[in-house]
Amino acid sequence: MRFTHVLSTAVLALGLAAAPAVADSSPSPSASSDAKAPTQAGTSFRTAAEMDQGQRATASGSTGDYFYWSFAADAGRRPTVRATVKLPQSHAGQTWQIDVYDGLRRRQACQYGAATRTAAQDAPTVELACVLRTVRAWSEPWANDPLPGTYYIRLTALNLSSADLGKPVSTEVRADSKDIGGAAAVDGSLAKPLVPGIAVKSQAEDDGAKSAVLSGIEPDDGWSSNWWSDRWVWTAIGGVLAALAGIGGYALTRGSGRPYRVPPGA
Repeated sequence: MRFTHVLSTAVLALGLAAAPAVADSSPSPSASSDAKAPTQAGTSFRTAAEMDQGQRATASGSTGDYFYWSFAADAGRRPTVRATVKLPQSHAGQTWQIDVYDGLRRRQACQYGAATRTAAQDAPTVELACVLRTVRAWSEPWANDPLPGTYYIRLTALNLSSADLGKPVSTEVRADSKDIGGAAAVDGSLAKPLVPGIAVKSQAEDDGAKSAVLSGIEPDDGWSSNWWSDRWVWTAIGGVLAALAGIGGYALTRGSGRPYRVPPGA
């Protein structure tokens, strides 16, 4: 009974210690109010409108335009981008597509979601979604894994008819992410996040000069150091439970402790 009591107490204590790590795995809430969200989109990567995760960025334009936004995504998180396009009152069938690029301008494949959709003739809206793979803290140079830094959203229509070119449309885009936690942890991290202008800024700091940074967005709690994750907690729990299991096995299988006696007359 004493061993069972000790085991139960240890498991309870470890569970309480791991509770904050488990709580961090829940989806991130809306971090910013929509009042500060951009109301215009860029027309290229360099002019992409910066937005925070949780904001609803809006923009008006014409069919045939390219709409660009950018947001920051950190390691251990799985970003989701959603877009809604309000179409003209009268139009032919239109196909819209949303693409997401990382800080190296590499197109990132959607893990799931409808990144390309065709709106029927005179449909009022079309909705798109792209769930990316989990952002990794480090990757091989030849790999195309998502890495921490700036991510670009590009929204546009494909194969438009000449009659629909130039018609007014309004768009709404939102980016969120879910904390995956220690399951996405890797043994390594980037020296700097993939943010445009970070190399220019580092050189300016070395020279003692001032230089403009092309992007000023970053996560609300800053870029993670990538050395801590809840994987450490679960590893410690596994080690302690293994030790307790070994002690319990020894306690159950050892003898009664009495010395062996030779029967009389043997």
